[in-house]
Amino acid sequence: MRYMMTYDLAETVRNTNQWLGASARSLASYPMFAMAPNPVFSWMAAWGEVTERTYQRMIVKPDWGIRTFTCEDGKDHLVEIETVVERPFGDLIHFSVNGRKTQPRKVLLVAPMSGHYATLLRSTVKSLLVNCEVYITDWHNARDIPVSDGKFDIEDYTLYLVDFMRELGPDTHVVAVCQPAPLTLAATAYLAEQDPKAQPSSLTLIGGPVDPDATRTDVTDFGRRVTMGQLEETMIQRVGFKYKGVGRKVYPGLLQLASFMSMNSDRHSQAFVDQIQRVMRNEASDHDAHNRFYDEYLAVMDMPAEFYLSTVERVFKNREIARNEFVVAGHKVDMSKITNVAVKTVEGANDDISAPGQCVAALDLCTGLPDSKKASHVEPGAGHYGIFAGRSWRDNIRPLVIDFMNANSKGAARKPANTNAA
Repeated sequence: MRYMMTYDLAETVRNTNQWLGASARSLASYPMFAMAPNPVFSWMAAWGEVTERTYQRMIVKPDWGIRTFTCEDGKDHLVEIETVVERPFGDLIHFSVNGRKTQPRKVLLVAPMSGHYATLLRSTVKSLLVNCEVYITDWHNARDIPVSDGKFDIEDYTLYLVDFMRELGPDTHVVAVCQPAPLTLAATAYLAEQDPKAQPSSLTLIGGPVDPDATRTDVTDFGRRVTMGQLEETMIQRVGFKYKGVGRKVYPGLLQLASFMSMNSDRHSQAFVDQIQRVMRNEASDHDAHNRFYDEYLAVMDMPAEFYLSTVERVFKNREIARNEFVVAGHKVDMSKITNVAVKTVEGANDDISAPGQCVAALDLCTGLPDSKKASHVEPGAGHYGIFAGRSWRDNIRPLVIDFMNANSKGAARKPANTNAA
């Protein structure tokens, strides 16, 4: 009950700040105050508008916002989001472009379960839709999953990926972004031993902590400093009475967001001060650069407690993936069993979350894979976000990934296609 009250207290604080923002905006916008040429009322209204929006979007899952797509015929085609596999903790969804012929590459994007929704990869999806059939893992917010649906740790996550890969078949190109990179590698190795015919054609790992000790960052240092007991005591709470997952132990999204913000607190503070000034000058809009970024960044989801704790203990502390000692459902996964799935790693030179060296360690683990099926790329000047979204991804990394898929496709999927993103 103590942890449940803590969860509800955080929600109360969030709700109160949203209310304060709405109240300040309404009060300062009262027509009578327009008679007094005092900038304090303009500032108060702007502060209220920014504050209300900031706290409101923390509990709302963003929309994909991909409704139409312009195809080669110059026409806009409707995009339907279809659920291919439905599971309690996450679905496999497909972005189906109506009226367009099947594209030469089938791509499975493995989205991270690290506090944000899969919509964080919206721009990645859009860029791949140009000439790929895009599927993505859509993880659910743990607060909305009843306790009766059981646990979900990194072994369950890996088995979900195994099932998704089996569903899509061997002509699939898998792209794992950030946190799931080591588990996606393990899922591929699991298939190599248990169901070789279901292995994907290629595997691209982007900015993931395959070996967290390869290059130290604030994230890896934190994992080393704290004990598992401290983490469970300070980070884990029970979902409150407002949601379907009442009583489930989670790592709350609001707590995760506080950690995100604290890593670059000065930059975030200045961003909100600047936005308030823009609102005062009537220079802000609903979809300006600030709102586009923070609408996604501030929308956080709760993670199952067992997933968060097992990630810290087994991936970061014990380095089970890096040491090739990972066990899934009683089976020891051997990365050397990957012998015919091409593997590529992508890292950002300025990545302060998964620094260069952590992801490329995957290639050393694949001792059974010939060098001709291994590739790596370090993007100069790119940070963590830039290697899967933004200019670095669109201009440099995406074409390389598409070329890698083309070179390692099977059968008819080898047909070349234009690699330029729209």
